[in-house]
Amino acid sequence: MLTLDDHIAARVQRADYIHWRHKVESVGGCAKPIRLTGTHRLEHKSTGTPIYHAEGDVFVACGNRRESVCPTCADRYAADAFHLIRAGLAGGSKGIPTSVTDKPRAFVTLTAPSFGAVHNVRTSRRGRSMPCTGCGQYHHPANPIIGTPVDPHTYDYVGAVLWQAHAGQLWARFTQRLRRELAKAAGIRVREVGEYLRLSYGKVAEYQRRGLVHFHAVIRLDGPDGPADPTPGWATLDVLDAAIRAAAASVTITTHRPDGQALDLAWGEQVDIRRVNPTTVQRVEGPDGSISEAALAGYVAKYATKGTGKSEAADRPIRSQEDIDYLDVSDHHRRIIQTAWDLGSLDNYADLNLRRWAHMLGFRGHFLTKSRRYSVTFGQLRAARRTWRLATNLAAAELDPNDVLVINDWRFDGVGYTNEAERELAAAIATRIRQHRALKHRKDNDHAQAA
Repeated sequence: MLTLDDHIAARVQRADYIHWRHKVESVGGCAKPIRLTGTHRLEHKSTGTPIYHAEGDVFVACGNRRESVCPTCADRYAADAFHLIRAGLAGGSKGIPTSVTDKPRAFVTLTAPSFGAVHNVRTSRRGRSMPCTGCGQYHHPANPIIGTPVDPHTYDYVGAVLWQAHAGQLWARFTQRLRRELAKAAGIRVREVGEYLRLSYGKVAEYQRRGLVHFHAVIRLDGPDGPADPTPGWATLDVLDAAIRAAAASVTITTHRPDGQALDLAWGEQVDIRRVNPTTVQRVEGPDGSISEAALAGYVAKYATKGTGKSEAADRPIRSQEDIDYLDVSDHHRRIIQTAWDLGSLDNYADLNLRRWAHMLGFRGHFLTKSRRYSVTFGQLRAARRTWRLATNLAAAELDPNDVLVINDWRFDGVGYTNEAERELAAAIATRIRQHRALKHRKDNDHAQAA
């Protein structure tokens, strides 16, 4: 019987291996590439004269942002997320002026409320371990019991799922209320706020160990015309801080439990607000608790690709009860998924579409969102990357990009690799590419610091 190593050796020895490897390298070793077959040709725009014509098959990266699904595409998503957030923090690129560093900016964390005591790890200000508030025992940070209910029988799973399903609406209500609080601070009407300033933000959702999301957001106060417009003098960082706290404390959404009992959904009591410090270059925190622009952008990029890994939820949609029964997750997270699945069968919650989002523990929002004028968009970053690659390839072929028409005719041929041997080879190629990129990044940083 042939082993996996035998199949890998056989695949490497096939005549088309070099062509196949080039396709894998073109998508960075993507774990589940989209396979396309068809034709690709180039023509002169002015004359219609053919330049190049080829038939065959190509790979297109899957684009999944979760590292647990595809590390390669998650890296690319993280890089885009970093540039998206960084542009809104520091400016100087992507069409955002450097003057944004002079504007009131805060890094805000909004959490979920408690739905029952859970096991936790605590440390004192001096870094000493403290006993769990739920059971009084000491837990190792890697202990899988962290985040699970002290008493699963009394834990409010229904409330937790309904809060999760409304978290996106809570954020929308929060931003609306924040504008009201800013208007109150300025002594103007809410409808007049847009005449004085614009609220800009970039937000990312991250799962806690207990399976509920909390939101990390960069909030910036611009002038009415956006980042290039000066912020009014009354809109100080202290005003922004007070407005955030007031808005977070006052936002509520009322829904109902399956038995008709009213349920008020709000943010948790823990609201963390940290100032963004442009002078703290390498350190994560300044002496006053502020956070550096570079570190903050890196945090957001990391949060954006973590997906549900920390929550132990599923990476793919739940299709049936059997999917839930065979999930390799903790009992706590299975209960959350089961609750979302069960609530999704009730007419009262049809608009929440909970069965579709059961694998996300009921959370229905986007993981990374931003206001329109905060910074560049993902679409713009990807379009710029495509344009650069096309221009680079045409320049290498000594062709004028302004006089070349690209015509593609591709048909869908499947997803992923055709066998285990190809998956193993692609994973090895992906690892080599990531290691090479990391090494180059370290060398570039060392060279920049030396200079």
